[in-house]
Amino acid sequence: MEKQTEKTERLVSLDALRGFDMFWITGGEGLIFSLAAFSGWPFLKWAEVQMRHVPWEGFVFYDMIFPLFLFIAGVSMPFSILKRKKRGDSLKSIYGHLFIRLFLLLLLGLIYNRILSFNFEYQRWASVLGRIGLAWFFAAVIVLNASVRKQILWFVGILFSYWAVMKWIPVPGFGAGVLTPEGNLAAYIDQKLLPGFLCCYKYGDNEGILSTIPAVATALLGVLTGHFLAMESPRLNGIKKAFTLLAAGIAFLGAGNAWGWVFPIIKNIWTSSYVLVAGGWSLILLAIFYLIIDVWKMRRWSFPFVVIGMNSITIYMLSAGIIDFNGANRFFFTGVINFFSEPARPVISAVGVLICEWVFLYVLYRKKIFLKV
Repeated sequence: MEKQTEKTERLVSLDALRGFDMFWITGGEGLIFSLAAFSGWPFLKWAEVQMRHVPWEGFVFYDMIFPLFLFIAGVSMPFSILKRKKRGDSLKSIYGHLFIRLFLLLLLGLIYNRILSFNFEYQRWASVLGRIGLAWFFAAVIVLNASVRKQILWFVGILFSYWAVMKWIPVPGFGAGVLTPEGNLAAYIDQKLLPGFLCCYKYGDNEGILSTIPAVATALLGVLTGHFLAMESPRLNGIKKAFTLLAAGIAFLGAGNAWGWVFPIIKNIWTSSYVLVAGGWSLILLAIFYLIIDVWKMRRWSFPFVVIGMNSITIYMLSAGIIDFNGANRFFFTGVINFFSEPARPVISAVGVLICEWVFLYVLYRKKIFLKV
């Protein structure tokens, strides 16, 4: 059996894929909406549907954005946390970093949700960044204390345990196994334990308490993928790794859709079948980006995404209104926008917002200013 070691080089494909992911929630979807309205083309109308979360059960492209980001964070873990452990950093210092990162992500999530408005009656306490922080933290604890084989068992165990809890624990007034928006266990727990405002469906929170548990599995899937990419073996070159990831992604899609017959694919409560389907698409996208960027070294096309991906949390926070990119767009591009016909102006305006955001991030990139949490 050949000896296996861990690579330490940075995967550019991860930065590019992270940037591709963030592109859509910081203006890319607005461009699709405006293009669909302007052109009326069937493909763009289809793409417009893909840019809106399904109300409850089902899966579209936009339902992959959040788990893809968490998956990528997991992929990075063998290249970061385990690297520190192998070079001899104390567990105390590593855990200190984990707790600080968790605290900062929880805090940034609350700031994003407008806690500085001090309107606590309508404050939303759960958040996207909070879930990323919690899921990443618990996945990191598992990674630091379990072998790769046990990490696989944790991944499988979390998915089946969550399925069992959601199917067999009764909800007062509804019974067990009810997966409607108003009758599921995750929503019931959110209503009982989460103070303030619930988002983003009527009965619970998209980033609620119980549904954070399977999000740990999403992060662990990324961790396991990172282990695989870090392996060195004469029998496992970059091309084989890419196609293995592609095959694994297709298998996960099949397993997730099959499980969806008994445990529906529902993003709002992060069902186990949703973890598998979102994980399958994440693996497929990473396989494509990894093959083109890190194996074939075709990188120039990905530079715009890399600029976004290197400051992903920065642009996410700024897009909440810290910087008015719409105002910047009007300031710089009003003349250009007015040059076009009325129906085309929303398209040009959407492009202008993206340009303002990207140029700002490019300046940070050139100055080597990165918000690392």
